[in-house]
Amino acid sequence: MLNAIIVDDEEFARSSLYFLLQENCDNIHISGIAKSVAEARTLLLQNAVDLIFLDIAMPGENGFELIGQAQQSEAHVIFTTAYDQYALKAIKANALDYLLKPIDIDELKEAVEKASKYISLSKNKSGRAESLQNLVQNLSEKNEIRKISLHNGQGYSLISIDDIIHIEADSNYSIFYLANGEKITVSKVLKEYEEILPENQFIRIHKSSIVNLDYLKEYNSKNGLEVILKNGSKIAVSRRRASDFVEKVKLYTSFDSDNK
Repeated sequence: MLNAIIVDDEEFARSSLYFLLQENCDNIHISGIAKSVAEARTLLLQNAVDLIFLDIAMPGENGFELIGQAQQSEAHVIFTTAYDQYALKAIKANALDYLLKPIDIDELKEAVEKASKYISLSKNKSGRAESLQNLVQNLSEKNEIRKISLHNGQGYSLISIDDIIHIEADSNYSIFYLANGEKITVSKVLKEYEEILPENQFIRIHKSSIVNLDYLKEYNSKNGLEVILKNGSKIAVSRRRASDFVEKVKLYTSFDSDNK
């Protein structure tokens, strides 16, 4: 049984989420409900909380301002939000869970199941804390995503996007090939990372491949358009993505030379 709190300034959102959890998630005990970050802080002090369902856009302090205390209490956070695209990108980049309002029952069950697994494993808490800290930095600076957190089955690996050479799809998994030779497999589809990573640096060249243009060594059309990366990987560019790829490379090389 997981002790959870709900934090949301809207009465309907609080009551509807409470009802959905009561009806669909037998392993969740709601130990408190708060309508502000200040009330949530009190609940965290008074209770041993495993899981926080946290709204983002609230008057006064927003949900992100509770992150520090969530780290201290080692509570897992699931954001519940209808928030802007930048925040969603930052949340995804840090492998944190979120539910878009109105909340879908199946997505709620899946998020709770994932949270239960993470909490029961209780591994790599420092990696989780680092992910939360990176999220705070992303949101406070409002810059491009420069680090992403990858859940590797036992914990979290926080990596610089500049260390990603390419990403390869494998069914519902994505395999990251890193500059140090390491490979990390995560249980997310390639499209999620296509949406997160900066468009000026990363490009999807095939339904199963995203490449980092920093590692592009050459490309040729001997046997259909093919890229060769600095680590020696050779990857085909699909016909329908070829013109977009060539244009992106032109823009990238022009931008790169302008900054030298």
